[in-house]
Amino acid sequence: MRFDPPLVCGRFIRRYKRFFAEISLPDGERVIAHCTNTGALRGCLIPGAPALIEPAANPRRKLAWTWVAIEVDGCWVGVDTGKAEVLVAEAIDAGMIPQLAGFTRRWRQVPYGAAGRSRVDLLLSRGGRAIAGAGRVDRQGDARVYVEVKNTTLVYQTGEDPRAAGRRLAAFPDAVTERGRKHLHELQHVVTQEGQRAALVLCVQRSDCDAFAPADAIDPAWGSAARAAVAAGVEVYALCGAFAPAGITLDRRLPIEL
Repeated sequence: MRFDPPLVCGRFIRRYKRFFAEISLPDGERVIAHCTNTGALRGCLIPGAPALIEPAANPRRKLAWTWVAIEVDGCWVGVDTGKAEVLVAEAIDAGMIPQLAGFTRRWRQVPYGAAGRSRVDLLLSRGGRAIAGAGRVDRQGDARVYVEVKNTTLVYQTGEDPRAAGRRLAAFPDAVTERGRKHLHELQHVVTQEGQRAALVLCVQRSDCDAFAPADAIDPAWGSAARAAVAAGVEVYALCGAFAPAGITLDRRLPIEL
């Protein structure tokens, strides 16, 4: 993913009311940027740290900027959850997850799940035949993979989690997430009740990680749900990448430690 126009570098001042980040620009002006990340952003809210913001594509939008990244311990960390789906789709196209290659159709935000009230981030499909008069994703006999994408910013270091032990573990979630547990249950339903494949992809928007593990100390229920989903056949992948002001690419697979 290339940033066009380029991102603007400033200094992080504070985050408040969950959706607002105050950023100081090089000329001293302070602007309010939209924060798309609703998580706790543990370890990322560092006053004075370099921060990257992006001008809004819509000039009429109330907030003219979006907060995209912050520098933590010399590493850029992507906090814009809105970029995760696109990054994962690009990584799939680049062959970073061979298990998800070879699908000729891809849709975003498709209703799915036990009650059809959830929306999956990516739906991959191949084969089958279109049903006359049906919707865009209604096909008969096609093979599918329902893909949920979770943006990941939290890292455990030695002393913060016994599993780290000299390593840096990317972890999810950074706050209790009932919605995240629901998505795991929906993925499990796809596999056990619909006979299709389902996958959870952790989009780790930072390059300083060695592996991925559930953040059990923060939300043990999510960790339990993730393990149950995997036991039922849900696939899990974690990708991390090099983030720079010019762009970001998910270019490395992380081991999954459940």
